[in-house]
Amino acid sequence: MLAIRFGRKGALLLNSVFALLASLLMGLSYPTGVFELLIVGRFLIGLNAGIGICVQPLYLGEIAPKSLRGAMAMGTSIFITGGILTGQVVGLKELLGGDDYWPILLSTSCIPAILQFLILPWFPESPRYLLIDKGDDIQCSKALKQLHGSESYHYEREDMEQERVAMLGVKPKKPWELFMDPNLRWQLLTIMLLNCAQQLNGINAIYFYANYVFTRAGIPVEKIPYITIGTGACECLTALTCGLLVESLGRRILIIGGYSLMTVWCALLTVTLTFQDANPWVPYLSMSCVFAFILSFGLGPGGVTNILNTELFTQPARPAAYMIGGSVNWLSFFFIGMIFPFIVNGLQQYCFLVFLVNCCLVAIYIFFTVPETKNKTFLQIEQEFQALYGSKRNAEDASVGNLSELLNTADM
Repeated sequence: MLAIRFGRKGALLLNSVFALLASLLMGLSYPTGVFELLIVGRFLIGLNAGIGICVQPLYLGEIAPKSLRGAMAMGTSIFITGGILTGQVVGLKELLGGDDYWPILLSTSCIPAILQFLILPWFPESPRYLLIDKGDDIQCSKALKQLHGSESYHYEREDMEQERVAMLGVKPKKPWELFMDPNLRWQLLTIMLLNCAQQLNGINAIYFYANYVFTRAGIPVEKIPYITIGTGACECLTALTCGLLVESLGRRILIIGGYSLMTVWCALLTVTLTFQDANPWVPYLSMSCVFAFILSFGLGPGGVTNILNTELFTQPARPAAYMIGGSVNWLSFFFIGMIFPFIVNGLQQYCFLVFLVNCCLVAIYIFFTVPETKNKTFLQIEQEFQALYGSKRNAEDASVGNLSELLNTADM
């Protein structure tokens, strides 16, 4: 709702306030000895993360030209993985991971917020938001010229104008209105499934088992944090690779391929963990499966999910879709965090069979349900979904309309 009321740019700037307040409170919690400040700070930084993960890809997806929309939307995943890698590095004991430095480590979350406050005001508001939501032609053209140049902005304006005409009289939808719209049923089901699967596909289990696998491979315990940095580097590298490939290979190949490979690695990891003591080289095979799983996740599901959140909806429904997708994503993360210890205790290494089934089913669903969205306008994607999954009533109305037109022609 912040993205609708204050605009995409305004919501991002307002969100930076949460990060600054959180950093201040968490930094003061240790010297003042007031642990409640830490709790409030963690709550605020959670709000910041939740809002940012929705509004930031929404803004990038709307300002990007059609030919680069996927690559620009991948910026969210690239910087998330870059942030994870940075956290792993600065969290080492030699840097800010010591007992005396954790308040400084928690307070570093103010750095991206300060940078955003300094840099974002120089960027324009989303032209789509200005034209379709606010009806401001002048500011829309100004923003387009700043983003695309005075000579080539007309192509993007044409696309937006077509969507604006198609959406005349349609107000921004509330989240619950999306559930009641039969024309958005498949798009909504798809983003809910993909956001849920992004947390329930086993990536968290992989990170949980990583230390055990590295220990069995003979890596000294004190060296494992440095090896763990390698997992973060792998995910960051594949996010960059996905950003380079997403406009050439398309979304379907990357996300279906990613989930299919993750299915394979889950099976192999289950086998290698079961026979961990059978041979000295088996732990190294397990370690290879860990890195291969992380690479496969980053290559498809880790990044393409955010792109599809943007592309499957037109302007009135997109913010509400992000709210639903983001809520499902975080709730799934909370759910897996709560039940995962019980899954591991009950199934041990066989827990990866659960994730294997999940990854396989998601790959099958995408293969049969989700069309390719590469290099298509938002309106074209919506029309393709309507052609594939339009309601029977819409089809009957279209048939009646065609029949009436033929009868009128015959009378003439």
